[in-house]
Amino acid sequence: MKSRQAIFFFILIFSYLITGCSGAGGADTQSPESEAGIYELRTYTTHEGKLDDLHTRFENHTMALFEKHGMTNISYWSPENTELKDNTLIYLLSHESREAAEQSWQAFIADEEWQDVFEASRSDGPIVQNVESVFMHKTPYSP
Repeated sequence: MKSRQAIFFFILIFSYLITGCSGAGGADTQSPESEAGIYELRTYTTHEGKLDDLHTRFENHTMALFEKHGMTNISYWSPENTELKDNTLIYLLSHESREAAEQSWQAFIADEEWQDVFEASRSDGPIVQNVESVFMHKTPYSP
């Protein structure tokens, strides 16, 4: 469990470095996360040998469907930790609110395109073994 906590904190710091420091830095520059009301950190653990299938599904379908349903893709990571690198995908989304997140997820799950992609991607067996989701908001002192 300590390695998952370390990854969580690494992702938060890395997210700041990638998204918070990469723009022009002017007062008028807004990134998607500066407008977000809430963030969702998701960790997927795959069945053995299925991580590449999950990456393919996200790259070719899932990310666009998230955007279609009002979710903002912030960043996606593959852990370097030995025990996680072959079966874990971690990513960060932003939503306008917790209620908006719930509505977006409901619409995403009900989307016929997603249902077709989901079934097709599982033709050789299930991909995802476990999903962890953490909803977060920035603290007042967050850069």
